[in-house]
Amino acid sequence: MFKSLWSGKTIGAFIAILIVTGTLWYSQHIAKQIADAERKQVMQWVEAGKLLLIDSSGITDGLTSSIITQNTSIPIIETNEKGEITQYVNINEDEIRKDTTYLRHLLKEFSKVQEPIIWQDPIKTDQKNYYYYGATALSQQIKYFPIVQLIIVGLFIGLMIYAINTANKSTQNQLWVGMAKETAHQLGTPLSSLQGWVELMKESPPPNLSELMEKDINRLKLVSDRFGKIGSIPVLQNSELIQQIRSVTDYMQVRASNKVQFEVDLPQHPIHLPLSPTLFDWVLENLIKNALDAIDHSGKISIQFTEKAEEVHIDVTDNGKGMSRTVQAQIFQPGFTTKKRGWGLGLSLAKRIINEYHQGNLQLVHSEPGKGTHFRITLKRSLT
Repeated sequence: MFKSLWSGKTIGAFIAILIVTGTLWYSQHIAKQIADAERKQVMQWVEAGKLLLIDSSGITDGLTSSIITQNTSIPIIETNEKGEITQYVNINEDEIRKDTTYLRHLLKEFSKVQEPIIWQDPIKTDQKNYYYYGATALSQQIKYFPIVQLIIVGLFIGLMIYAINTANKSTQNQLWVGMAKETAHQLGTPLSSLQGWVELMKESPPPNLSELMEKDINRLKLVSDRFGKIGSIPVLQNSELIQQIRSVTDYMQVRASNKVQFEVDLPQHPIHLPLSPTLFDWVLENLIKNALDAIDHSGKISIQFTEKAEEVHIDVTDNGKGMSRTVQAQIFQPGFTTKKRGWGLGLSLAKRIINEYHQGNLQLVHSEPGKGTHFRITLKRSLT
């Protein structure tokens, strides 16, 4: 689960980088096109203004006046060769009245951003005019748009990381709580039995008391071994699977109600494959315990075995209460349970043991309310 969360974080960050990169490139591309169009418009404005002055025939008056009046957004400052301001358009008059140096400051800013357009008088060839212009409001918006976009994407990544970290911490807390409760549950049965044997020893101990106590002590050792292996990757060994299944089934059957019918169909010949016997037993015990809870002390539990060329299947089926689709979608999530006193860790750990440690698969094949549930364990005959 943690891997999938971090994988999602990596993909999200990669997408965010692509968005930012694409936005920056496209914004710069649009900004350049707008800047080129604005420079052409200023050049046309300059030519139209000069043409209007030197054309005494009046033929071009309409066209030049139209070009000049169309510029309502580009601020332009005209200077002569001495650098004296001779004309300006589209500049805030209120600012000019407030500050007599405003135009000079603006001229200095324009000269830093754009090269001036130079117009030479065709009659007086030694006379030149310089036209400095600034960016329109649209150009400025395009210029700062990538920064705004970058801030938005940064906030998105930050929120995503916060959400994933919060989910990780929540999942870890559920696992710790669940592990503690699972430990208490696993230790509870043999400890209760040992307490009972101690009481019998005080009164009238049975002749085979030492054997009975030894079984419970071995059970405690088994529980300790199981939890020790959960924290580290277990070493799989070549084990006889059929004997493992039969041993767990017999153990659970003895402790089940007489009204529970077990149907166990296993091959007579041994089957060896890589296995952690201690952890595999735990998985099978969990599936059978769930089946016992589902049938509520009266019903049928079936253990079926299927052999294939490269893998084997162990099917655990019951005719109990079954599960709705909503429950089915959540049963392998840590912390999820439908039991009043459950802690929602058994199936989550079982799936991890089979899928990660044994490179197999634990899946819910089918479940239907009122008709029962079917789980399947798939194990490979050899690991890569």
